[in-house]
Amino acid sequence: MSDKINRFLGDTPARVIVKLVLVSLVVGVVMHAFDWSPYDILWGVHDFFLQLWNMGFSAIERFAGYLLLGAAIVIPAFILLRIVSYRR
Repeated sequence: MSDKINRFLGDTPARVIVKLVLVSLVVGVVMHAFDWSPYDILWGVHDFFLQLWNMGFSAIERFAGYLLLGAAIVIPAFILLRIVSYRR
């Protein structure tokens, strides 16, 4: 039973709790530094979809632009990392 729990969590429960506490602390500090709250994030997602609905295809075009802009960096970096790790 313990092995199934460890496999599900990816580590022992105590270590997972410690990792979650540390990540939560870092995320909390960053959110406080930017003066964000969970409601701000939810309203941001809500506003995004509302603007998407109201603006129609121009919002989809903007989203696709962001996607392509990020992919221009992420895809070559991914391929480069796969090539470098393949040689090992």
